[in-house]
Amino acid sequence: MLLEDSVKEFVFECEIKKYTWKTIKGYKNGLEYLVNYLKHEHNLTELEEVQTRHLKAYFKWQTRRGRKETYLNGVLKAFRSFFKYQLNEGNTTSNPVLKVSWMREPKTIIKTFLDDEVRGMLSAYPQSDYISVRNRAILAMLFDTGIRNYELCTLTNDAIKDNYLVIFGKGKKERQVGKSPYLAKILMKYDTIKKYNFEYRNTNTQAYFLSRTGRPLTTEAIERIVKMAGKHAKVSADIRCSPHTCRHYFAQAQLKNGIDVYSLSRILGHENIKITQRYLQGLQDIEVVNQSIKTSVLMNLR
Repeated sequence: MLLEDSVKEFVFECEIKKYTWKTIKGYKNGLEYLVNYLKHEHNLTELEEVQTRHLKAYFKWQTRRGRKETYLNGVLKAFRSFFKYQLNEGNTTSNPVLKVSWMREPKTIIKTFLDDEVRGMLSAYPQSDYISVRNRAILAMLFDTGIRNYELCTLTNDAIKDNYLVIFGKGKKERQVGKSPYLAKILMKYDTIKKYNFEYRNTNTQAYFLSRTGRPLTTEAIERIVKMAGKHAKVSADIRCSPHTCRHYFAQAQLKNGIDVYSLSRILGHENIKITQRYLQGLQDIEVVNQSIKTSVLMNLR
């Protein structure tokens, strides 16, 4: 089977399984890159011709090009899924990727916003027009729920409950996240102005956050909103103003406020608690010490 055809079949399978567009795009790009490499560097065009040594050579080549370990592990994940599918479908008799090891990722400290920077970002949209109220609601939801960018874009009207949100994350897995009174108040204002703004217009969508013209927002639009708020708040230059950094802030703030890492893992929608534990590394020693005093065994003995 031609490599190009095998990639098209695999991508089609991902679409049938309703993987997120971001996952499908990542898999498609990574596999097409591999196909081109194998064709030009090793003169391979057939799926059955691919061996472990070819894949290892590919990763070595990417490493020399300066690709980071996190990127390479993401690519390796795509390859593992691809070859597993081909093996199960009988398109190949071996799985060459199984002997390719994961890259050892460096342990990095996750830096995020300061509390004053978050206050400044929330005050970036003080006007009472639809766009300003919507943008403030978006920021509040990012900071108060830890929701992912694409999850926010696909959030529907019926997902907003009285005191929680229903979020569909990776793999269409459903989870519930609390809606604080602070967030509820901001969303109430957004609901009112949204109803008024689109009262006589057919939006033809169930998306909760809408553009000026009544369309669902894109991830790029959310990124611009956060970036503009960061500029207004004069966020430190070494902090990336993005929706994902808002998620980092949420996680670290929750840990500082006393939530246990297991509950936080469920709220964030992590498949593995080891992913959640990365946020612990960003906490200062003094913050961990102060938290341990609050949760002292003897002080809380009953």
